[in-house]
Amino acid sequence: FPGTARGLRHLSGAYPAQTPGARLPIAGSRLCLYEDGTELTGDYFWSVPDNSELVLLTKGQTWQGYVSDISHFLSVFHKPHEGLIQAARQLLSGELAPLRQKLLVDLLHTVSENIAAETRAEDPPWFEGLESRFRSKSSYLRYSCESRIRGYLREVGAYSSLVGAEAQEEFVQIVEAMSRRLRAVSYNGSYFDRGAKASRLCTPEGWFSCQGPFDVDDCASKHSINPYSNRESRVLFSTWNLDHVIEKKRTIVPTLAEAIKEQDGREIDWEYFYSLLFTSENLKLVHIACHKKTNHKLSCDPDRIYKPLTKPKRKRPAKKCP
Repeated sequence: FPGTARGLRHLSGAYPAQTPGARLPIAGSRLCLYEDGTELTGDYFWSVPDNSELVLLTKGQTWQGYVSDISHFLSVFHKPHEGLIQAARQLLSGELAPLRQKLLVDLLHTVSENIAAETRAEDPPWFEGLESRFRSKSSYLRYSCESRIRGYLREVGAYSSLVGAEAQEEFVQIVEAMSRRLRAVSYNGSYFDRGAKASRLCTPEGWFSCQGPFDVDDCASKHSINPYSNRESRVLFSTWNLDHVIEKKRTIVPTLAEAIKEQDGREIDWEYFYSLLFTSENLKLVHIACHKKTNHKLSCDPDRIYKPLTKPKRKRPAKKCP
């Protein structure tokens, strides 16, 4: 039985000798908040905000808040199907309460999953809005990762205009060397490809776990996502970040430019900078809530900026014949 706190308090005020509990129509019945299932005692009843939604429970009934609505919704169907998905989407379109919106979104993510499917023919809804050249989920996710890495490379290349004339030529040469290395490994697109045999950041089924902010070892919130499951998850995954632990713009690229300027005959270890800019040695996959945009205040390893000087081998003196 639904009602509001304001309405029930108005009725109780008309009969001051009676408490809300005394006015409940059935012995053993209870009043709960619709939102989270909190049971209303006589004292707590008067502190509930006006127009809060209430639920009247008879003996033996339970209420866990919004989750109970969703559970009842799911129990109608033995197996999720298009009718359920459509009904949930219609409810979501008119829902204003943030928590219920989240539950409905989570429901849609769950019931519309088709994780095992890989091709466009097997799961057409997953490919809605994508170019026809993408024939499989893995090919699109690989492209998505490649696009991010290509973007990083463009940012590094654009920095050459800020480098002094005396260092610019070598800076450009190093960027070209990095570009050749990236082409050879397909811009590390395998990080997002669940079919890759090595270097992928997900399980064989396509589950990704947040690796946590740059300054901790893992994600306290245990964020996870499978962009292979449905279109909604694919779109949501685009908001996850490949975050540089040692920052790209603030630290890595300026350090590289300065190292070229101050090298004084030493050889730049460009592969070290490559690993910081484009590989999982310095990249963490993070949920948007774990992406801290503050200054990381981390520096490049000074012992790895230049290649170690190789000492010339000493020639052994020729043995004299007896």
